[in-house]
Amino acid sequence: MRSSVEKRSVVVGNHKTSVSLEDEFWTSLKEIASARQTSRSDLVAEINRHRKSANLSSAIRLFVLEYYQDRARQAAAALLHNAQA
Repeated sequence: MRSSVEKRSVVVGNHKTSVSLEDEFWTSLKEIASARQTSRSDLVAEINRHRKSANLSSAIRLFVLEYYQDRARQAAAALLHNAQA
């Protein structure tokens, strides 16, 4: 299975920039923004403010990965808690 990389323009702060991400990351970013009831542009701006990487595309990928890792940990903790109850 091959994922295509798509370059899109996003507004970060007051300037427009291009970000190249695989389709799955664009989809995940949209899902996370929706769950947080914010726009994708606002979420990218937040990621940009907190990034430790020089590359915005990498920072977005790491943010998405961390988001889903946190959700998996929370689900595992809930299962463990329910099993112990």
